[in-house]
Amino acid sequence: MRPEFPLPHARRRPHVPMRPLFRCRGCGARWPCSTARLALLFRYRDDPEGLRRYLGEKLLSALTDQPDVAPLALATRFLGWLPGARET
Repeated sequence: MRPEFPLPHARRRPHVPMRPLFRCRGCGARWPCSTARLALLFRYRDDPEGLRRYLGEKLLSALTDQPDVAPLALATRFLGWLPGARET
């Protein structure tokens, strides 16, 4: 069985989104925080499309929960860090 998170401290404090603000439940940073990003890359290392799909679902939830935040800002936050994402 593969560990869900590659870092020991990440296993103790899951770095998952907390709605409606989409802050990290583990550290309080804007989600996905750096630890969540690393854990997601590890978890989806054999399924990059699955990672994009998962983050896209979270983005849609964030767009609904935070209608006052610019959609482009949320899209950049949720998807802009992925390997192969275009830099603007």
